[in-house]
Amino acid sequence: MNATIVSKLLGLSAAMGLAVAAPATAQSQGPAPQADPLGLPAQPTMLATANPNVRKATAVVNGYVITGTDLDQRLALLVNANQTEIPAEELQRVRAQVLRNLIDETLQIQAAEAEEIVISDAEVEQTFARVAAQNNQRPEDMENYLASIGSSSASLKRQIRGELAWQRLLRQKVSFFVNVSAEEVNELMERLEAAKGTDEYWLWEIFMSATPENDAAVQANAQKIMEQLRQGGSFVAYARQFSEASTAAVGGDLDWIHLAQLGDPQLETVVAQMEAGQLVGPIKIPGGYWIVYLRDKRQVLMADPRDAMLSLKQIQIDFDPAAAPEVNKQKLDAFTQGVSTMRGCGSADEIASSLGASVVTNDQIRARALPEQLQNIMLSLQIGETTPPFGSLEEGVRVLMLCGRDDPESSEGPNFDELMAQIEDERINKAAQRYLRDLRNDAYIEYN
Repeated sequence: MNATIVSKLLGLSAAMGLAVAAPATAQSQGPAPQADPLGLPAQPTMLATANPNVRKATAVVNGYVITGTDLDQRLALLVNANQTEIPAEELQRVRAQVLRNLIDETLQIQAAEAEEIVISDAEVEQTFARVAAQNNQRPEDMENYLASIGSSSASLKRQIRGELAWQRLLRQKVSFFVNVSAEEVNELMERLEAAKGTDEYWLWEIFMSATPENDAAVQANAQKIMEQLRQGGSFVAYARQFSEASTAAVGGDLDWIHLAQLGDPQLETVVAQMEAGQLVGPIKIPGGYWIVYLRDKRQVLMADPRDAMLSLKQIQIDFDPAAAPEVNKQKLDAFTQGVSTMRGCGSADEIASSLGASVVTNDQIRARALPEQLQNIMLSLQIGETTPPFGSLEEGVRVLMLCGRDDPESSEGPNFDELMAQIEDERINKAAQRYLRDLRNDAYIEYN
């Protein structure tokens, strides 16, 4: 197992997360100046020295103790999932955020227990086993791996229990009171049909809430997360530990959405200008800051050519690194000339053999599985044509020949029930954020 697998662990199973509304409308500038609702002095006199570098390590939440071991083991998941070393100063901030997450998790479990919601050990073990299977591991192998990185199966199972409890609590206390009319769904379906052929976007998000009092600090934290992500940090891991949207449970995955769902022309403009694989943020929106990653994009209700199933032959020639450059150059020229004489896939094997080249056939590969540069080339080829040669003398030079192509059928888009569920999830997410805020306000928390 490796950092990629840990990222999946932090995201858990997609089945465990609630779909989330796209963030509220964005603002191009910060919030307008407001009168201080607390009546604070402009220059407060501190009666004790505040040291921002001193962090409380543990907490007691309504009587439940979060130990230093709990914190270390949960932090180890995030650290191991990161592709680069986290600086000591940054790690201090990450540790404080993980503690806040553990406090929220504890409040969620306690709120569920107060409503007599019980998550059995069998349910937790079943979910843990499913996560292990998704990573091609047995549960006992995953337990050993978690221990090897300084975490534990108990820590991950606690996280699983918290997410299951919170979802069940929301279904009981929130979802039951969310109503969506048929008229709303039909209106959305009409808008989708009108948007046929326009782009839709697969987005991942990190949302961090902010108030006028802590806006600058939250913005700075969001900027530091951006820096870590640009250096190769795991988006899934950071979303799981830092995002306050319930997409955090699935690594920030918003799934496919349409620009109109963002609800603001400025946000629509930002996303519309993004390219697949691009990361943007932090973007100021009402209530906080948004970091967005564009995983992919396609056209609404239209078949994506990249979903075409291709039948390919890969023809490759290798070179002797010890041979004289002119010898290898002659071999390359002969290979290029020989490939140009091929007349369809039926002649490829015979000619390749005469050139001393190898042939590998793949009859079931989607165009999108190829590197992006090759996707565009392959989709422009006719049956029997080849790509230009690519590679190097060190790694070998190859061409791909297109032997068959099955184009995808046009997408019918989401149905009535799927759209209704989406709208419900948007409203549940907003209510869930208010619910958690109330739990924090009513909690008794002691830091050690």
